[in-house]
This record gives sequence, structure tokens and C-alpha cells, in this order.
Amino acid sequence: MKSYYVYIATNQNNKVLYIGVTSDLKKRIFEHKEKLVKGFTEKYNVKKLVYFEETNSIEEAISREKQLKKWNREWKVNLINKLNPKWKDLYDEI
Repeated sequence: MKSYYVYIATNQNNKVLYIGVTSDLKKRIFEHKEKLVKGFTEKYNVKKLVYFEETNSIEEAISREKQLKKWNREWKVNLINKLNPKWKDLYDEI
């Protein structure tokens, strides 16, 4: 069964939060790290994966992405802190 991911990435000093959806998390984060994704993540140097969730349906992933994007920063930070309190880059673990 195919997996889909909702993820939160940030920049080096954890100031910017970017929420995205993908079916290939490793490839997508690599694209952010190498600045192959033009736009927001390239401009703000978003390269560090700090949170992700796995789902089995693209609809569920997109719904969760939309939900998280509506959250205020404090809620997003609390979500990251539960899974990854040191905000380490999870890229090597996926």
C-alpha cells in the first residue's frame, strides 16, 4: 500500500515553518536540501525535516496538511516538540 506524508520543515534557526505533502518523503526533503524546489523553501533556506506523519491516502494527507496550515505557530511548535523536542533533522532517519 502506498504511503503519503505530511511534513514540517524549517530553516537552520527554526524560525520558519513549512508544511507540505508528498508520496516520497526522502526525495522531497532532498529536493529542499538541494534547493531544487523554487519559491518559499528556497528563499527561506528551509532544509531541515523536524516532523512528519504517514497516512495511507492522499485525501487524508491533504486534509491534515490543510488543518495544520490553519494552526497558529504555538500549536505547530507543540506538535513538533512532542515528537522531536530537540528539533533535530529527521532526514537521516527516514
